[in-house]
Amino acid sequence: MKWLKRFLPRSAFSQTVLLIGSLLLVNQLVSYLSVAVYFIQPTYQQINQLIARQVKLLFVDGIDVGREHLTMVDALNAKVRDDGMEIYNLKQAREAGIERATYYSLLSAQMSEHLGGKAEVRIAQGKEFEIWIRPPQAPSVWIKVPLTGFNEFGLSPLTLYLMVIGALSVAGGWWFARKQNKPLKRLQRAAISVSRGDYPEPLPASGSTEIIEVTNAFNQMSLSMQQLEQDRALLMAGISHDLRTPLTRIRLASEMMVEEDQYLKDGIVHDIEDMDAIINQFIAYIRQDQESVREQGQINALIEDVAQAEANREGQIVVELADCPEIPMQAVAIKRILSNLVENAFRYGDGWIKLSSYYDGRRVGFSVEDNGPGIPSAQIPNLFQPFTQGDTARGSVGSGLGLAIIKRIVDRHQGKVVLTNRQEGGLHAQVWLPLE
Repeated sequence: MKWLKRFLPRSAFSQTVLLIGSLLLVNQLVSYLSVAVYFIQPTYQQINQLIARQVKLLFVDGIDVGREHLTMVDALNAKVRDDGMEIYNLKQAREAGIERATYYSLLSAQMSEHLGGKAEVRIAQGKEFEIWIRPPQAPSVWIKVPLTGFNEFGLSPLTLYLMVIGALSVAGGWWFARKQNKPLKRLQRAAISVSRGDYPEPLPASGSTEIIEVTNAFNQMSLSMQQLEQDRALLMAGISHDLRTPLTRIRLASEMMVEEDQYLKDGIVHDIEDMDAIINQFIAYIRQDQESVREQGQINALIEDVAQAEANREGQIVVELADCPEIPMQAVAIKRILSNLVENAFRYGDGWIKLSSYYDGRRVGFSVEDNGPGIPSAQIPNLFQPFTQGDTARGSVGSGLGLAIIKRIVDRHQGKVVLTNRQEGGLHAQVWLPLE
């Protein structure tokens, strides 16, 4: 049974179509058998009975065999009243195609009962529908009765009717299943959008009662999540504003310190800058990107902009660009990814950074490499979680939101981010973005 389950459809749409198709197939078989038993078989029996009466008439007055040198076949042909009926001896019957005719035991039994002896009935289907009878009164002859207008295609209206009804029923079932599953597909796309941080307009409630209830519940959940995001963004914006005011006062106060306390002043300024950077990371993580509309852009141009902006830092920046096509993206958000990765590379590396771009025919990618101590492989999968730091070997600076921000932006672009350790030492952060 397990191997059978692998071939069965799993989606609700496919299962519904399969169920309707199976029911229609059973219905068609039952209909066909019913027509065959209650319509076709009685028709054959009536035809068999009429032919038996005609055969009986041939032998009512006897056959004058031998008079005027008449054979059995000639004598029977002389008494034939129906121009279509023909009588053959065994040799003539073989030449006329008796061996290509099919023997029917049921019709033979009925004919034997009608003629009062053992009879044989065969049917040949070709250009004409021909019935062959070997009567018990003359076992050495075959009687051929053609049925004009009743050939092998005579039942085509019934077959056509069943085919049309089956096709219309399957099409109706497919339309019904598609209509039932359309709200589910819409709900699926909306759920994926919400998971990426995009909140769509409330979905229209349509479909069955159960689907309408699920849609209403989803709309309520989406609205609640959107409100929660807005409240969180407002809260963090207020906190950042409230914190920056005293930080600014502290910085102004540090500027008034005497030269003998220069080392203390530098420490205070450095701490203020770190706190300001942490606040900016909080805001960047919780806010919805304003540049929600994606436009065609060149990833190499962003890499060159970031490399030029960071060129005044101490260390070496190597840029290696491939020939990449333009892709739809939020340029400011992608540039934020590059800036965060370069910032991490400068913070944890030993002064060497490499920026690269890639194109594999389906995706465009870029990477940032450093020559620092790297990160233990077991900690890499958890680095994208907020407030998680994997820098035990690289120092513990920052809020732990940098990679979480990167992951969030990449997910909104339906892309992929991969972190690996370089064989030469250091971290290799690679981002892939789809062409469409």
